[in-house]
Amino acid sequence: MQSELGTTGRADRFYDEQVLDRLNSRMREFVARQEMFFLATSDGQGQCDSTFRAGPPGFLHVLDDGTLAYPEYRGNGVMASLGNIRENPHVGLLMIDFSEDRIGLHINGRARLVPDGDMRRSHPDLPVDPLPGRRPQMWVEVEIEEAYIHCSKHIPRLVRAPLRPNIREDVTTAGVGEQAWGTDDVKRKGGDYFKAAEEKRNQAVR
Repeated sequence: MQSELGTTGRADRFYDEQVLDRLNSRMREFVARQEMFFLATSDGQGQCDSTFRAGPPGFLHVLDDGTLAYPEYRGNGVMASLGNIRENPHVGLLMIDFSEDRIGLHINGRARLVPDGDMRRSHPDLPVDPLPGRRPQMWVEVEIEEAYIHCSKHIPRLVRAPLRPNIREDVTTAGVGEQAWGTDDVKRKGGDYFKAAEEKRNQAVR
């Protein structure tokens, strides 16, 4: 595609100037303050999946210049990302700072699944959430192969707003209005927002 569209020179300059095989100090600082990232995986046949991971700042841990790790909590039980990684270790992470510097960081690498106990034995300083429902089932450890900038020119500036109760929630739910990291409460996870379950129920009775 570079040859076809005449971008080989630009691409070569980008690789020479911007693409690293590790995290430098500025990248490490950037990763440490992120509260979310987008994750791309594919299975052994190349069928792709993209998803979103979030947590308090530092949930994506820089273990060293060449390694990241993040926790996997209980989700919908599908295990799409973990299943893909088990078949195909190649992953892509994209972090975007929408509110301060309006810049992004791409990280491509090879991932492996590590049980929580094994990860804590190797890295005893990892934080422990006191709530059992928010303890990781698994960690994903990523060996970095490429780290490079995502330019700011098309990144919108999004202003942080205080969390407020969701009108779809039962107002008696404890912690309404707070960030529900790792929750397994169906309502606080969004319930049937897109009405998919309702549609399937309606189809079943026809």
